[in-house]
Order: sequence, then structure tokens, then C-alpha cells
Amino acid sequence: MADELEQQPKNWTESQVSAWLRSIGVKEQYIEKLYEADVDGHVLLALNEDFLKTEICMKPGPAHLIIQKRDELLNSRQKSQEKKKPTCGKKTEVEQKNIKQKSVQSLPTICEGPTTQIPERDQDVSEERQTAKEQCVLITKEDCKPRPFDQESIDFLYVKNRVLQPESGAFNLTSPCHEFKSFALAATLDRTRLQAKFAKEVLKFATGCMNIRSNGTIHFGVMDSKEDAGYVHGEIVGIPVKEKDIYVDALDYIERSFSSDKEHVRQCVRPPRFIEVMDRDSTEKKYVVEVDIVPSIGIVKSKVYAVRLPNFKETTNKVEFEKEMILRRVGSKTEPVSDKDLSDFYQRVKDRDVQREEAEKCQFLSAPGICQDLGRKLTMLMTSGKKFIEKEKWFIFVTNTFKPDDLGNIDWLLNMKMFCVFDFDPESKTSGLCSRYLQHHAANMHSLQSYRISSDTSIKEFTSHLHLFEQTSWIFCNGCTDFQGSDTPCDEMTWIKTKMTLLRESVSLICKQILPKGTFQVLFLLTSPVERPLLHTFNEFFTDMEGHEDIICICESENNFQKWQSFAEGSCGPETVNNSSVVGMKMSHINATLQQIQPVKACASKHLPVFVKGTCLLETLEEEKMYSLEILTVDHCDKTSKDFINEEKENIERQFYRGGRVTWLNFWLDEHKYVGEVIERDAYYDVSKLLHDALKCNADQTPVNTINIYHHPGSGGSTAARQVLWNNRKDIRCAVVKPSYSVAVVAQHAVELREYEEKDPQRCLPLLLLIEDSDKEYLDDLRNELEVAINVKRIQYGTLCFILLSCRRSHDPERKCKESPLQNVSVTHKLSAQEKRKFAGKRQVLEERYEPEFILTFVLMSEGFTEDYIQQFVKHLLQDIDRQSVVTRLIHYVALLNTYVQNSFISQSHCEALLALTIHLERFRQHEFERSLSDQAKLVFLHLRDDKTHIESIRIIHPLVAKEILQQLLGKQQTQSSLAMNLLCETVLFEHRFGRDEYLSFVRALLIRRSRVSRGDENDTFFSPLIEHVRKNENPNKAIELLTEAFQRFHQDPFFAQQLARLYYSYEKFEEAKHWAETAAKQLPNNSYILDTKGQVYRKWFQAKCKAIDNDNVPKTAHNMADAVETALKALECFQECEKAADADMDNVNSSGYFSEVEVGCSLLKLISSVQMFANRGNGHSECMKYLLTDYIPEEVEDVWQPFHGRLKKLHKTMQDALEWISEDLSYFQTDIGADEEETPESPEEKISHPLKWLDKKSSEYGKYFSEAYSTALLQHEQSIPANLTPFQKRMIIYHLGGGNITSILSKLTDQRDAVRLLESIISLYPSNPIKAKFGQRDIVNYIMAHITVNCLSPQTKVTSLKVLQALCHQFPTDKRKCLPSALFLLTLLFWPEDHDTDDEKETKYKIVQSAVEHLEKGYWTKMKDVPQRKRRLYTHFFLGSGHGLDKFVHKRKFEKITKMFSVSEKRMKWFSGEAWKMPEIAQILKRVSGWTEDGVVYLQGPQKKKFSILPLYVPSVPHSNENITFYLGFTFRGLVACNIIVKK
Repeated sequence: MADELEQQPKNWTESQVSAWLRSIGVKEQYIEKLYEADVDGHVLLALNEDFLKTEICMKPGPAHLIIQKRDELLNSRQKSQEKKKPTCGKKTEVEQKNIKQKSVQSLPTICEGPTTQIPERDQDVSEERQTAKEQCVLITKEDCKPRPFDQESIDFLYVKNRVLQPESGAFNLTSPCHEFKSFALAATLDRTRLQAKFAKEVLKFATGCMNIRSNGTIHFGVMDSKEDAGYVHGEIVGIPVKEKDIYVDALDYIERSFSSDKEHVRQCVRPPRFIEVMDRDSTEKKYVVEVDIVPSIGIVKSKVYAVRLPNFKETTNKVEFEKEMILRRVGSKTEPVSDKDLSDFYQRVKDRDVQREEAEKCQFLSAPGICQDLGRKLTMLMTSGKKFIEKEKWFIFVTNTFKPDDLGNIDWLLNMKMFCVFDFDPESKTSGLCSRYLQHHAANMHSLQSYRISSDTSIKEFTSHLHLFEQTSWIFCNGCTDFQGSDTPCDEMTWIKTKMTLLRESVSLICKQILPKGTFQVLFLLTSPVERPLLHTFNEFFTDMEGHEDIICICESENNFQKWQSFAEGSCGPETVNNSSVVGMKMSHINATLQQIQPVKACASKHLPVFVKGTCLLETLEEEKMYSLEILTVDHCDKTSKDFINEEKENIERQFYRGGRVTWLNFWLDEHKYVGEVIERDAYYDVSKLLHDALKCNADQTPVNTINIYHHPGSGGSTAARQVLWNNRKDIRCAVVKPSYSVAVVAQHAVELREYEEKDPQRCLPLLLLIEDSDKEYLDDLRNELEVAINVKRIQYGTLCFILLSCRRSHDPERKCKESPLQNVSVTHKLSAQEKRKFAGKRQVLEERYEPEFILTFVLMSEGFTEDYIQQFVKHLLQDIDRQSVVTRLIHYVALLNTYVQNSFISQSHCEALLALTIHLERFRQHEFERSLSDQAKLVFLHLRDDKTHIESIRIIHPLVAKEILQQLLGKQQTQSSLAMNLLCETVLFEHRFGRDEYLSFVRALLIRRSRVSRGDENDTFFSPLIEHVRKNENPNKAIELLTEAFQRFHQDPFFAQQLARLYYSYEKFEEAKHWAETAAKQLPNNSYILDTKGQVYRKWFQAKCKAIDNDNVPKTAHNMADAVETALKALECFQECEKAADADMDNVNSSGYFSEVEVGCSLLKLISSVQMFANRGNGHSECMKYLLTDYIPEEVEDVWQPFHGRLKKLHKTMQDALEWISEDLSYFQTDIGADEEETPESPEEKISHPLKWLDKKSSEYGKYFSEAYSTALLQHEQSIPANLTPFQKRMIIYHLGGGNITSILSKLTDQRDAVRLLESIISLYPSNPIKAKFGQRDIVNYIMAHITVNCLSPQTKVTSLKVLQALCHQFPTDKRKCLPSALFLLTLLFWPEDHDTDDEKETKYKIVQSAVEHLEKGYWTKMKDVPQRKRRLYTHFFLGSGHGLDKFVHKRKFEKITKMFSVSEKRMKWFSGEAWKMPEIAQILKRVSGWTEDGVVYLQGPQKKKFSILPLYVPSVPHSNENITFYLGFTFRGLVACNIIVKK
């Protein structure tokens, strides 16, 4: 390859460029891209980093490497041209200087073979590396210093391929001269030969040095001539040393080589030193062996030394000694003194002695080193030049074994925000730093293996799995002695072989994917001798952090530091290493110094209020274990350092009034009068009153109380909520629930916090929990989980344990407040008269201290966010904005996201990537970023930090301002769709690593998430608000283009395909809709929501075809209808697939398939009935029925409908099954709770809002098609029913009259118009002697239900007696597993014992009821799947009343009349808290039954043989002790339930 590359680089071909890129270690994927981009030599010379990053999509590291190596290549070519000699020799001084400067600014450079500048992640480059080594392809090597001369106990290290200064002669006698020997072959010889060779070289050099009185070092394992191909003079390669004693004993030749003064020689020649050579490509240990020569004047004065050098003679196979000679150093060589120079040499001995004596005196008189101010240096490094350590900065510690004395001085360390610790001490957990840390903090023990991330895990999942950002991650890099697992401690070489790669992966993951640059610092704490793995760790951090900027090294011992320094200097130059290291400072001094610059005092104590009115200490360790809660303590913020307060108070206040979120420090500063007060809005007093009322003792108190704050976004709802917590923190326990933790974890921590340090769980202060921006579902789940926990703890009913303060945004907070004034509080942008006065006064005070733009949000707030004011403000703001600049583009994107996506933001590192900022110095990062923003951006951007990760991000100060900016910036020319399209095409933002999950979720929400009134939005939408805006105000095609682009950008995400299908069918573009629905279904074939969409495409298509037939007056022949029929059948097929998928999905309930199947079925029946041959007045209808219900096929349809016959004949059966399924589903669960549930991104297309009414209507419609002739007559003229009707026809008439299923019959209790007459007609259709008639199971159920319903509506109407109905029930299958749930339900009702029954009769009835309940319970769990119970609350149809016979069943609707004056939520509240049961009207009609509780289970008094347990409807109402009780009895499809349980006095 060298020959190929001999020609000038500008003349290289694309292949030669690729070969050169391989030789410098560039990854193959990039080489291919550059090859495809036709990069030849000419183009190579014109490349810059920007081009590589944007066009070739390179990471910054490789891009920088290519440019740097190209420039080095050109420089070295130029120099070689000038000198006309190869560049593989020694380097000139200028060149060395050049390299040093470059390596200071450049990327990590580690001299370990000519080709690596970035750690090589891929193996396939090693071959090219090898050829590069052999061919010496013009790549410079780094310099390094030799080991400090003749110093004991120095821990030093060389790195392979670095270069020592050339061999030298003597110049001031005390600075050593150097000689290099590669010794590569000699090192492999046997003991005798090796010792002879080593002794010869050492003694030759030693004699030369002693005779000219100069210090010297001879180095073995360093290249001594440039003939060695691929190496340069002075390059460190190292030699293998099997036994060190071979080298030490070789010096025994002194006694045989010197005839006199042997003792002197022994004193001047130091024993060999073995300095390890670090090589990242090899696991073999190599050393440089060095011997120091120190001819002290006291020993060598007036002496001349002659030596006989040993030599191994191969001919005689033994060591022989050469003739005696006197040697001296001449320049960089050792030569014998010739006979003619001998007398002159002897004469000058005196002069040399005098020079030596002078040199030794000077050495000892040199001035002491200037003492550095280490305290200031440490402070500057730790604070990045600020006055305090940043609260938000994360620290990564890398450490080895701690000395016991140092462990007493780590208060500073315990007070740092630690992200993780790379600990190389295997004993750390038993006796080292980790054991000490765990006494004060919670930490999770990990190994390097724990940081392996699988390809299908997102960074968010990974960090939450390891609990990063919550508790310190303690990584044992070399095993842990008290751990039973397989990760055991090992020696250095084994570590390099087995753990090196894992270390590399974990460092890379942290630096490149978890923590953005500038958010963390790495601190190397070297408290014991440095080993190679620690140096590798430095190298990995240096490489992945792209520089030394945020790496600090602290080391007390100079000797330990030497090895570190010798290694690190090669990467970043001596100056950088010196500037970022603090050496020689004791741990106790470090401790004292750093505590002064920490914003909060070390080991600050925190306290919580207790039940008996004192306080208790909250241990930090315990607090960290409750990581899902931010706990507010009595003395919160008290331990913040006063200097920090004085320094920061203005910034803290200004950030809040600009629109930042309120912090506890804001309230603390207000309380301690450092700043003016934080205004308390009216809502604060409303919530405080509700809280005060809840805290009053009340026997009916529910254990978990909820208060809701509904607020306009940005109107101060969150501030009011936090004020409530702050002002109550001394009386009750308070905490904020952190986002994104599961309900189970939060509930567990909440229970722990409530009981922390309290003696008796019955006597604890209530815990006030603030939950922000969560959906109703989460709140319900949390409430449920807490109630279960209270129940398990058996806390006395009536004890208030938790108050959930929920703070949620809403488009219309006042409406929410009216709905339930006892629970909800509203906060709006409108100020009350009193608030206006407060705000005006405060504004005056603030405007005296700050410019208006610094308190922008406060000013807008005091103006009540009026539209005019915001318009004027934005107009003024955008006056001179540069519309073409990239910053304006950024403002555009942020405004778009903030307008449409609640709580959205763009991370600062995304912004930096978009603005293409290259930040040279980390400590100026924020400064550089802000400097790059325009004046307008500085005003409207608010800098936020994530509560958990502290990663910085940007949003616009207020959503209303964002909306106005979006409108005014777009102006007349640009549209929102084009802006969104630009955003989707912004590759830099999509491919940026940090904060990627959040960014993608915001863009997804922008395009997919629909508005929901239940979520606080203005209205319910069919698409996301942006797509709605584009399709209505711009052009539907634009909306389609947007979603198509998003589908590609999100890697063909099926949910975008689903949206496209919905969008196309809403414009009746059915072919396209079909394509996209199938695309989505192909990827997610088991997703019922997507299958539903596919069905909807055909359904809408079918509707369109029907409409076309009607509008175009097409003759309604079977032939003309065939196409529409086919489409309808296709839709039915899709909905049936959807039903199957929904039934198989255990986590979700999606019944839309059944509803849609019935709707399409009805429309299809309507279409078929309208076909000419079936529509004629005569026998058309009976022809139609004959066709649909028997094997008969009329000839008009025989051929044209040939493919459909089978499916059409099944239609009546499949529709009946679907109706039955819906009826059964509605019988189990309440239907009124779905109204305000949270929307999943994949909710069904068309939600049925009143399913009971819908079912009633559709059942009737279905019955009508199959019984048209008779039922119409029956309804109109109240004629008697013809006697010749078949059972099927009668059944269809019953369906048409509303008696086809249990739900339709019961709905007559609600819609009571004409109900009794209809029910009587229904009953009259059944045989007069039902017992003989042998009904089917469904018919019996409907027949009995009709009787019970008539009796509830009109007790005076004569109906079949209870006895007959009971007898009918004996026709149900004896095997209860074959019974329908509705049949089992009727058994529990009808066989409930009467008061006058004999004991035996009662026992028989109880047995029937108990058996039915067992089977109902099983069916219930199948129906429930894994869906949380609160999502599908059981519906209680009947209660046991005080009457007899059928009169003893009281339907729930009867209560509705009694409670109708309350609003829905108040009504729910009254039932929930048990207040409703106490109303005299209800108590009068119901009957209380007796029972007892045993270990929390309710039993019914009565049955003798088998205990009868009853399910309590509201679990917390069950007493914890074993008590006698009374309760009301309810009948549900799960069995019997106990309501309003009261302990018998």
C-alpha cells in the first residue's frame, strides 16, 4: 500500500483514499459512504468537518480524525519534500512542537501503534493496522519523558510506540545521558547468553559514564536505530521478562570484569529497574529494563576505570572476557580511548572531577519548587470557575483502594450528586469507600456486565431498570469480595483480557447516550498505587468525552501520581495534565476546602413532623429508598449555605417570574424575607379550606381523600399546590410524586413515609401527596393501591391516611369546579378583583428591580393574559427578527411543539446540534449557547432542567405566547404543514442521541395524539389538533403528505399507517385507505384497534356505495347491488378478526368490533331488503326471509351473488351472537364510567356514547328485519298475534319489541314510556304454559327477566308467580358450567330464601345460590382478563328489599329518583363515602341482613352446612377485627355483594 500511496495525495483515486482511511483506523461503514460519494484525492484535500458530519452523517470523532490526519499527512509530505528524505526517522523539534500542540487541542490520542487515535471498536481494522505499522505510512508518534532519574519508589509506566528524546551525550554531568537497546532478540536467549549480553551492554555504558563523570541511563526495550522497519529511533516497544532475577544477577559480572575498584562500580551502577509498557492491543506483559549510572564524586574521584567485557563465544560455547580497555562517552556513543589519546585522558581526570563536584553542588542548591495554591486550584476545577459546585451537575467517581485514615474525611464526597462510581477496590463494600457510603446513602451494586444494553432496550428503559438518576450506581470494576456471583477479582492481565471490553462499553454508553456533554464531571481519586485498568478507564473517558475538559484527577501521593502522569501526558500534553490535577493535598484538607463551596452543608439533618406533635430525624439513606417521592421536610432548605443564598437569590427569583417552575427555595426566600412574598392566589385559600375540612375528625372519613386543582396551562396551578404543601409541612407529612413511577412503587413509598419513625400505624399523621399532570386512571389506580395497603394494615375505618392533591390542566377549569365544588378547585388566567390588587402591587415592586423582559410571565399574568396584550407583545418582539436564521428556525420548531403538545420541550443538546455549535471549552458551554441565540430567542426561551436527570432543555415562556409566535412568525407565506414538514426533515434533530426518546415522543404526539375533553382539552377530535388544523384550514393533501413523511421518518411505524388509513377514508379515497390499513395490519396482525380501522375502511366504503346507489337512482337489481354486498361482507370479516384479537388481548378491552359488526349487519339487511325482488309489496319480504334463513336461493340472485350465499345465510346467527355478547358485557359492568377515561393512542374509531340505548335500538332494528310484516301490525293496531307464527318469527318479534336480551329488557326500567304494555306484549308471545313448552336457555332467561321487570315497574300487574319462575329454572342445564352467566344470575335472585321458608327449604335454596355464585365468579375472571378492576366496575342490578316474592327485588334505578338532585360526581362521591345509604328513603326500601367478619372476610348468617362468603363492594369498609355485622345485599353478575357494612353495637 505504501507504494500505492507514494504519489501526491491530490492524485489519489477513490480506492487509494479508501486504503488510506483504512490505515488510519476509520470504520468500514464511513469508508463505503465516502467511496460512494466519489471522494478522490482532489476532493479529500477540500473536505471539512461540517461536510463529513452533515452529508456523510459521521459522528464528530471520526470526522475530526480524518481532517487532522489529512493535515498531518500534508505537513509531513511537505517537510519530506523540503528535506528529500523519508519521514520515518527522528523528528525535528518543530515537528515535535507541532504534534504536542495538536494533541492538546485534538481528540484523544494514545500512542499505541501508529494508527489509533480513536479507540478502535472494530476488529476488522487490525490487518490494515499491521500493514501500516510495517510500511510506516507517514503517521507521527507522540513523545514521552523518561522515568525520573535515580528516584526510589516511583511508580512509572511507558506506553508502547511513544518516543523518548534521542540518545544523548553528557552535557552537564548530572542530567543523565541515554542509550537505547531494542534487545528484541537477546531477550529471547537462554539465561547464560542473555546475562552475558546484558552485562556487556551495561558495563560498557557504565564504564563510559563513570570515566567522564556523567550520570546515565541505559534502556533495554527501546528502538536504537532507524533500520528497524516501521519504528523510529527512541520508540518504546518493551521486552518480555520471564524472570527479573536473570537481569539482577547479570550484574555479578562486575566482580569478574573489573580487576580493581569493584566496590566502586557496584556503588555507581544501580540495580535494574523494570518499567511496565502499556499496550492496548496486547495482553502480554512487557517491560523496559533500565539501569541508572551515578558516578558520585565521593566514589570516583581521581579514578580511571578499565573493563574486560564478557562475551559468549558460540564456537567454544562459553563466556570469555575481551581484553581490558578504558571506555568513554563520545556524543551519543561509548568508545574505547585510543592509545594516542590515553595520556591526555589521564591528565584531564582532575578537571573532570572539579566539574563533577560543581555540578553536584548546583544540584543540591537548586531553589525549592514554587508552592501552588492547591486549595484555589481544586475549587476552580470543581466549580468550573464559579463560586459554588453546581447543584445540577452529576459527578462520576473513579477510585481504587482508600486508606482507613482517608475514610474519616469524606463528608464532601457524601454530599456530592453522584451518578456512579467506578470502583477498582474489591474490598470496597466490606471495608472501603462503598461500605462508608452505604451508611449514609442508598446505592445499587452493579458490575460492568450490568451496563450491557440489548438492542431492543431504549435508554429510558435501561436507566429506569438500573435506577440511574435515583440512587448512585456503584460499579465494581474488578469484582466484589462479599458477592456470591461469578464476577470475581482478578490480576491486571486477566482484567485486560476479560473486562476491558465491558469497561469500554459502559463508559461509552454513559458518555454517548445517557449523559450529554457538560452535564457531568469525572473525578479520578487516586488514593493508592495506580494500576493499568485505571489508566485504561482514563483513556476511555478521555476518548468518549472528546477531551480532558471535564476530567479531574486528585492524588495525595506524588509517587502514585507519576505513573498516572506519564500515561496521561501522552494523551493530552503535560500542561493539560498539570492544569487538571491536584497533587499533594491531604484528604482532610480536600474535605475542608470542598465543604465550603457546596451549596448545601454536608450531612445536613432533615426532620419530619410526628403524630405526637414533635419532629423526628429523616435519614438520607431512608429518604433515598423512597425514590419515587420528593419529600418536603420541616426544615427544608434551612441548610442551604448562606453564601450560596446571597449569590443566587436574584437569579432564583428572576427565573420564577420569567415563567420558570416554582421551587422550594422561592418559598424559603420569601419566608425568611430575602425577597418579596410569593403571591397567594384565591385557589390557594380554596384548597387550604378543603384540606382543613378533610383533616377534621369524622367517623365517615374515607381513608384516602382527593382534592383536584384544574388549571389553565401556565396560570399558576402548580404554584398554588406547592404553596399548600409548603405551608402545611410542619403539621402533616408532605411529598410530591415524581413522574413516571408505577402506582405500586409510589403506594409502597407513600405507606413507608406515612409510618416512618411512628410507633403505631393507627396513630400517624396523614400524608399529603401532590400528583401533577397525571391522568384520571393513574389517580384511581393510586387511590385503589393505597386503599388496599390500608386494608392490609388493618387501619381503623374513619382514619384519614392520605390526601391526594391532584393538579391537572383543563381547558375549562370552572366547569370542572361546578361539577363537584366539594372536591375541585379551579385556577384560570382571569384574576379576581382581590388578585388584581395583589398583582398590581407586586408588579410595581418587581419593575423597580428588574427590566420588564426579565419578569415577562409575571407581567403577562398581571395583565390576565388578554389576547390584545399578548398580540402586541409578540408583534413588538418579532419586529426586527432575521427570518432566515437558524435560530429563528429553532424558535419556529419550539413554538409549534409548545402550541400543540402539552409540556413539550427541546433538549439543549438538540438545539446545539441544530445550531451546529462546536463548544471548545465545557465551562463556557452555557455561555456559548446563550451567545448563539438571537435577542428574541433569549427573551422567549425558558431554560428548564429535568427534575430527575438535570438535563437542560428549552421551551417558550408560556403556551399562549408560543401560539401567538407561531401565528405571527408564519405570516401569510408559510403554513403550519410546511413547518411541520421541515421539522420532520430535520435529520440532525432526529438522529441526535441525547434526550432522543422524549423528542420522538413529542413529535409523535404532535401528529397522532387526539384532543380529549376528558384530558382537559377544548374538544374531542378525530385526528391530532395539528392534522385537524391542516386538513380544515390548509389542504387535506398536506395532511396526507405530513403523515406519509412521518411514517417513513418513524421507521414505517404502523400507527402512522393507521392514521393515514383514517385520513384517506374520511375523504372517501378508499383504495389508498385500504392500502394503508393493510400496511398497518401486516405489521401488527394482532392489534384489535388496527384491525378495527381496517374494518372501518370497508364500512365507510360500503356506506359510500349505498349512498351512490341512492343518489344515482340506479335500479336496485341484485346485479347492481353485488359490489356493495361484497364490501359489507368484507367489513364484517374484518370486524370478526378484530373481535378475535380483542378477546385474546388480556390487557385491554376493545368491544368496538362487536358494535361495528351489528351496525354493518343492520345496514346490509336494509340493503338486501331494498333489492327489487325482495322489496315488492306481495311476498317480497317472505322471499327475503326464506333466502336468508333456509337453503332456498331465488334464481335472480343465484349467479350474481354466488360467492356470498353461505355468508349471507349465517348473517342472522352472527348478528344475534354479537348482540348477545354486547348485552352480556353490559350486564357485568357499569357503563357510565368510560366518559372521562384516558385515551390510548390506539382507541377505537367510533366510541358508542350510550351503549344501553344503542343496544336497545339495534336489537329492535335486527328483530324488525326478520319479522317485519307481523311486528309492525302488532305495534300499530295492538292486534292479536297470528297463531301460525313459527318460534323463530316470535323470537324476532320479541327482539323487535325490545325483549331479545337481558340488557334491553332491563333498560325498560330507565326508559319507561309504554314499557309495561310492551313487556306484556312480549310475555304474551311466549307459550301460555311455559313449563311444558321446552324453551331454550336464552328464552327462559328473557321470559323470567321480563316478569321481574314488569313487577318492578308496575307491582299491581298480574304476572306469573315466583314458584312457576323457580320451576322454569330447573330447565337450565344441571351442569352449571354450561349455564349462561345470565341464567346463573337469575338462580341467585329467584332462589334467595324467603323469611317464611322452613330451615330445610332455606338450606336447599342456599345450596343452589352458592353453586351459582361459584360458577359466576369463574366466568367473571375470564371476562375481566388482566384489566384493572377500577376500569370495569361491577354493576349491581338489584338489591334485596323488604318485600316478599318478586317484590323483594329492588332495582338500582329506583335509587336514581332519590339521588337525582345531585351532580354525577357528587352522586358518585355520596355512594363512595357511604353517605347515600343513610338516606331514610333508601333505608326504608332495603332489607339489612346479618353476618360476621373473620380475618377480613364477610360471611352471611343463615346457611348451616357451608359458610357463605360475600364479596364486600367497598373493601375498606370491612372491619379489621372479627365482628358481628349487618349489611345490604346486592346481586351482580359476579355473585352477591355486601354494601354499607355496619358493626352491630
